Amino acid sequence: MPTTLMIAALLAASPPPMVPPTAMGDADVAISEGRILFLDVGPTPWGEQLETWVWLPPSYGQDESRRFPVLYMHDGQNLFDAALTNYNKEWQMDEAISRMAANGDLREWIVVGLRSPKERYLALFPEKLVDHMPPARVAALAGVTNFTEVRRDMLRGDQYLVHLTQRLKPRVDELFRTLAGADDTAVMGSSMGGLMSLYAIAEYPDVFGQAAAVSIHYPLGAPDIEDVDANVADTTAAWEKYLATTKLDPAKNRIYMDHGTATLDQYYPPYADAFDAMMAKHGWDRSNYMSRRYTGAEHDERAWAERVDIPLAFLDRKDP
Repeated sequence: MPTTLMIAALLAASPPPMVPPTAMGDADVAISEGRILFLDVGPTPWGEQLETWVWLPPSYGQDESRRFPVLYMHDGQNLFDAALTNYNKEWQMDEAISRMAANGDLREWIVVGLRSPKERYLALFPEKLVDHMPPARVAALAGVTNFTEVRRDMLRGDQYLVHLTQRLKPRVDELFRTLAGADDTAVMGSSMGGLMSLYAIAEYPDVFGQAAAVSIHYPLGAPDIEDVDANVADTTAAWEKYLATTKLDPAKNRIYMDHGTATLDQYYPPYADAFDAMMAKHGWDRSNYMSRRYTGAEHDERAWAERVDIPLAFLDRKDP
């Protein structure tokens, strides 16, 4: 079973050394289809420069009148080229979207990937959620960080979303032929990126019409704890209280959630069951909410690549 130190490493997912960004230009990234660019929109509100990769699908340059839906993703260095990662594994997003579009199963989407922040846990944690968590649960979050404590003022989730929605998205819509409305704008990520994707659609439901949280880190902190049932109850209650303060709407928004059952994902099933029941109580059903369990699937990019077609199809409201 994973140790707490191993879990902390998985959740931190330290990015490789940064390459100096460019305003916009072709990226030195190996892809099988389409074209990929670097985009620099300036530093985050806390001063960090997050490289951004913009993948344009194969037909983007063929019809100058055509506009495309946009998928924003976290941990961008893991999406297209395994050589950029620390694990030699990737989501294969260029292959997946191109394959599905060629088969008539998906519209071609532009994919915008942000590099992992250096303090990934602090930046991708759903910041306002801590206001609804018992103090002991908040204190326990430090166990998966390099800090002795995690305070509300240390978290950067709200600033991360300001960067995403007020700096990056407007620039993408300005530079590229996008379908900029919420029905054609989605956000997706895994693990901590799954938490941030759920937080993004809750905070900005009029910006992101749909979100996918893959292998979402339901426990929030270290999952290898003795009082699992209590933590399931506390974290689910925190989400329920927090979501009640948002304008997230099952009549307008769509949410995909999933998890495996191996490595870090082995801890997630009881949390998923409780979360699904909570969402059903508030009007989320098969028309707007999908929750999947993949028996034997591990917590890594290879596993996510194997099933990414399913969330992609769910996120796309429209026929190709």
